[in-house]
Amino acid sequence: MKKLQTIFVLLAASLLWASASLQAAEEIRISVPASMTDAMKELSAQFAASGKHAAVTPNYGPSGTLAKQIVEGAPADLFISANQKWMDYLRDEKRIDPASEKILAANTLVFVGMKNPAVTKMADLVGLKQIAIGSPKSVPAGEYAAQAMEKAGIYKQLEEGQKLVMAKDVRQALTYADRGETDGAFVYKTDALMATQAVILFETPQDLYAQVTYPIALTVDGAKNAEAKAFFAFLTGPEGLKVFLKYGFSAAK
Repeated sequence: MKKLQTIFVLLAASLLWASASLQAAEEIRISVPASMTDAMKELSAQFAASGKHAAVTPNYGPSGTLAKQIVEGAPADLFISANQKWMDYLRDEKRIDPASEKILAANTLVFVGMKNPAVTKMADLVGLKQIAIGSPKSVPAGEYAAQAMEKAGIYKQLEEGQKLVMAKDVRQALTYADRGETDGAFVYKTDALMATQAVILFETPQDLYAQVTYPIALTVDGAKNAEAKAFFAFLTGPEGLKVFLKYGFSAAK
């Protein structure tokens, strides 16, 4: 009897281990910039509807924060950045599979706010009281915005006048403008399309900031996960591009 009990316990333990291993293998953990939230939700649903059994577990936030979390040990199979800087950081830290890295999509920077005919260009911003931007230290959209304002010669004036309101990510900056809590905000065009009240007042001249690109790569762990590799192929394929275009992104050049 004791021998049978021992065999039963060992068999149960083996089944539990196998089940846990299968669940772990079928989970795809992705770290994605906040600006891709809506597109990624739709893509994850499409991937699941195609018959894939893996569960996509997202972690949305500022690219800098996500990259640092991965370096500190946060689980991730796939990383997308809203600029090249944080992908380079993970490559230098040997946390991604460099062979998988490619540009996924592109975007543009715009200034949004409530309808205001007095705001049509960068120089008009000095007359506003408060402007929301993502924190340039961790939010690529904020870094692009700061770059554009510096080249336009207005950043120092706005900063010294305490007119810049720092947001934790680009979506929070949009919320401030959409609720009228600030006079406007620098956001991506894709985010502006999500606004309910705010409108695009002008597009930021491209010669004032670096092109906005979204590099994607499998992490070292993701390169060993067959399901993660399948999701990567799906995102970078024609089905993925179709959805990104739907949400206002443009194809990578």
